[in-house]
Amino acid sequence: MDTQWPRWEVFKQDTPSKPHQAVGSVHAADPQHALLTARNIFARRPQAVSMWVVRADEIFSVTKEELLESNHEPQTTNHKPQPFAAFRKTSHKRSMTFVDYVGEVEAATPEEALQKARATFTDAEALAWWLVPAAQIVKSDPSPQTIESWFAPAKDKTYKQQQYYATVGSHVSKHKGGRGVEDERSGEECASC
Repeated sequence: MDTQWPRWEVFKQDTPSKPHQAVGSVHAADPQHALLTARNIFARRPQAVSMWVVRADEIFSVTKEELLESNHEPQTTNHKPQPFAAFRKTSHKRSMTFVDYVGEVEAATPEEALQKARATFTDAEALAWWLVPAAQIVKSDPSPQTIESWFAPAKDKTYKQQQYYATVGSHVSKHKGGRGVEDERSGEECASC
């Protein structure tokens, strides 16, 4: 029996003029828990105005290589068309962001959504696509009050790179000899080595 909470993918929007971007995932019991956990993890310091979460098992994903290797043609179905959110990866350069939201398409199946997204969003080559039924995306409240209470506290917290923080301990040169090196001052084993 699996005892782990479901995994939720997190999409964060830094400013109203930027798209939502995948920033990572969280494990949570339900959508509201996922949003709160996502806010605590991904919006503590960097700027944000909106967050979305979706269960990872709701995402239909395909890479450029998978598209070349297999057939993702839509099959005939009796499903009613619904909006699908389309996310696309266009570069390997971004270390944190996997995909950016590019828009919505109407489709009956994820495969049909993929076909329509590829035909609609042609401004950049896609290295990967994620398609999500729009109804499965849980969004933070867009009201100004919620934006202020959820995201404003992070504005005054400056982000500092790792090297800004001091290192506690001795200089690396003391460790070059390995463990058990005798301290020259006392003749005893070095406690910090």
